[in-house]
Amino acid sequence: QVQLVESGGGLVQPGGSLRLSCAASGSIFSINVMGWYRQAPGEERELVARITSGGSTNYVDSVKGRFTISRDNAKNTVYLQMNSLKPEDTAAYYCNADLYDYSAQKHGDYWGQGIQVTVSS
Repeated sequence: QVQLVESGGGLVQPGGSLRLSCAASGSIFSINVMGWYRQAPGEERELVARITSGGSTNYVDSVKGRFTISRDNAKNTVYLQMNSLKPEDTAAYYCNADLYDYSAQKHGDYWGQGIQVTVSS
């Protein structure tokens, strides 16, 4: 089985910073793309940032210049450094990994359970 476990969320004031981590574990043969999505109440889930195994990155326009995604391939871990946080960044953040599970012998999309980020004074 494969698990993705997020950590690092919480409450922060506007202008503050948080660093999210997501560790993938289990029967992982390889991971292609890892990413972070977010979903605010009443909104659809949106892609925040993604990173390939080679290090190529993409960001949603609203976080460019403020958020940085990175990964440690040896640890199957992806990070999201969030700076200059705004109230509109408040959401549940979900980790995603496109990987091959050698136990299930399948390639698929896996999700973490989600972690809350609240930006408020």
